[in-house]
Amino acid sequence: MARITIEDCLKRVQNRFLLVNMVAKRVRQIREGSEYLVSSPKNEDIVVSMREIAAGKITIKEDEEENQ
Repeated sequence: MARITIEDCLKRVQNRFLLVNMVAKRVRQIREGSEYLVSSPKNEDIVVSMREIAAGKITIKEDEEENQ
């Protein structure tokens, strides 16, 4: 499988700060027992979470308060 890069993820996420927050939150979810959303054997949790974001499996949920 090809390497995952930050640039691959930034195609889906607006900025690096938001990307770091998304990856950190997803890694916590995986370590708490959440299933992988992409097939990525023998990779660390952070790589798996970046692959999920680059594949579009993880999205940002906007709060209703921000939209008002």
